[in-house]
Amino acid sequence: MVEASSMSVVSLISNATVVVQLVMALLILASLTSWYMIVGRFRVLGRAQRAGRAFEGKFWSSDDLASLYNQSRKEPDLDSGSEAIFRAGFQEFVRLSKSARGGEEVMDGAQRAMRVALQREQTRLTKHLPFLATVGSTSPYVGLFGTVWGIMNSFMALANVKQATLSVVAPGIAEALIATAIGLFAAIPAVMAYNRFSAQSDALLTENEMFAEEFSSVLHRQAHGRGA
Repeated sequence: MVEASSMSVVSLISNATVVVQLVMALLILASLTSWYMIVGRFRVLGRAQRAGRAFEGKFWSSDDLASLYNQSRKEPDLDSGSEAIFRAGFQEFVRLSKSARGGEEVMDGAQRAMRVALQREQTRLTKHLPFLATVGSTSPYVGLFGTVWGIMNSFMALANVKQATLSVVAPGIAEALIATAIGLFAAIPAVMAYNRFSAQSDALLTENEMFAEEFSSVLHRQAHGRGA
């Protein structure tokens, strides 16, 4: 246990018990990992939003879906979910159309392909979000465990002291409370990032679903026009 005169944060951490130090190390590792994922998700979702809107602009301004598909296949924008849905749906549409199948069967195949692409996009956009949710929900409790353990050891150490004063107990309690502070430091950014990224990914997925429905309508007209 450190003395009150040397109660700096570094000295408190270095003189904490092994269990409390392990708790602090775990929380710091979780915090650094979550910040790495936060920066990565921020970039991925930002690029996905810009790329998706850019492709939808090209889609609605294009009069030739075949040319747009060939361009997308040669120079795919991996950040655009709507472009991935378009490629999957149009490729299946063309493949089934060449086999002289009925319009409904062609549409069913194209829609299945778009649903698969949409699921892949959902997996890509929500990657790492469960980890952020876990860090945000468990870090305060992990820090609290370190605090309880440290305070328990501080009071147990009083048994070896003839006169219990605040200067004797304060360093042990202070080093224990640092674990709670680190837990909150890890949890708060993770919770805020999770809420923001969840809302942003849900909005992007809704836009992709709307695009898939609108693209299905375009393909439906072509399929039945071909069948007519």
